[in-house]
Amino acid sequence: MDLFNHQLRLHADPSRVVVRPFHIAWAGHGGAPSRTERLVGEVLEMSPAQARAQLEVVLKDFEARHWQTRRVFMTRYDQIEDMLGLNGAEIGDEKRQLIGAYFCHEYSYAAAALMNPSAVPHFDQSGMPPGSMRILMSLRAVGEGHISSVAFREGIITCENQMKLAPEPPFATATDAVGSGEDEMPIGPVTVYRHRDSTLSGTVIFPITQAQSKGLEDLRIVRFQHENGDYEWIGTYTAYNGSVIQSELMRTRDFRAFDLVPMTGPAARNKGMALFPRKVNGQYMMIGRQDGENLFLLKSDTLTDWDDGEKILTPEYPWELVQIGNCGPPIELDEGWLLLTHGVGAMRKYSIGAVLLDKDDPSKVIGRTKQPILAAKDQDREGYVPNVVYSCGALKHGDTIFMPYGIADSSVGFAFVPIKDMLAAML
Repeated sequence: MDLFNHQLRLHADPSRVVVRPFHIAWAGHGGAPSRTERLVGEVLEMSPAQARAQLEVVLKDFEARHWQTRRVFMTRYDQIEDMLGLNGAEIGDEKRQLIGAYFCHEYSYAAAALMNPSAVPHFDQSGMPPGSMRILMSLRAVGEGHISSVAFREGIITCENQMKLAPEPPFATATDAVGSGEDEMPIGPVTVYRHRDSTLSGTVIFPITQAQSKGLEDLRIVRFQHENGDYEWIGTYTAYNGSVIQSELMRTRDFRAFDLVPMTGPAARNKGMALFPRKVNGQYMMIGRQDGENLFLLKSDTLTDWDDGEKILTPEYPWELVQIGNCGPPIELDEGWLLLTHGVGAMRKYSIGAVLLDKDDPSKVIGRTKQPILAAKDQDREGYVPNVVYSCGALKHGDTIFMPYGIADSSVGFAFVPIKDMLAAML
């Protein structure tokens, strides 16, 4: 198969840090108001000179490392003020900034790994020359405590297998949930917001609810077309709290506000759900791996509630005998639904293959690749989890599939695969 691997690789980068809210109550064992009030009280008791000196130490350490550090501190202070009913008019700017600093911390969000990307057409295609497409990628970034978050990169691909990524801004910013309390982590649906002055390539979505507390894992994002013709970008991901997993949705129309919505139903207790980019026969559909081994077709009348589905694919070839799963949402072709798959073989080696499903009845398998499209080899074998290649979503561009993929749970590579070659390799 005439697969073109782009030379670019994205790697973990411990220098990429953000300022995040430090929720003292979440990190401790006592009651939040007493600890929070005590800390605020200590700052308020400082003399102006003491507060100024302490703030200067903080700014010397961190102001050059972060974007609009003083504004971030003031924003954090405003949240504490609302919670405690403080009167900011009676508190000087320096003390307010210092209070905000005590309720923030620096986090290296991609220090351990950058992996498992998905790609969709960008919401802004203005100014693109013929044969080029602006793209948007999500990536799983892993930092301190092996906590996973969602990062984004924007770029352009061409019909000549060229790719250029927009540069990352020098400072990254974290989304935040307006009105979230300090006494406990939120439960259930929550909306987080990108800072009004930040770029998407510099934005990171961190866990914020109890179910997500240890990670937002493997976002499979798709540009979903509703029946009225409107588009919404919807991603499925795994929320992990350290012991239990829960499938959730990320929904956005403008990439400014992101709804993080838990799904319900038996299927939502499993990983790796991937949404079709439109309704099929009047129903929402997903591909899932309900038993950890086989692929299932799931159907629902709503986006948020999913029952167990129909088994449509089982491991068949040596490279996938341990298990088979999806590598992102199905891609609509004239010939049917192209589904990228991952297979696990001997020595827990991961490979990527493809399946073609019937366009009108996706439960029917038209063909599947006997051999992998992409397998871990040479430089793609080494990393945090060796012998793994894995994607959370590719996209169609002209006659080619553009596929970003994770390498050894450590870095990200990019491949362009001719559709005709992929279909020709199917049995």
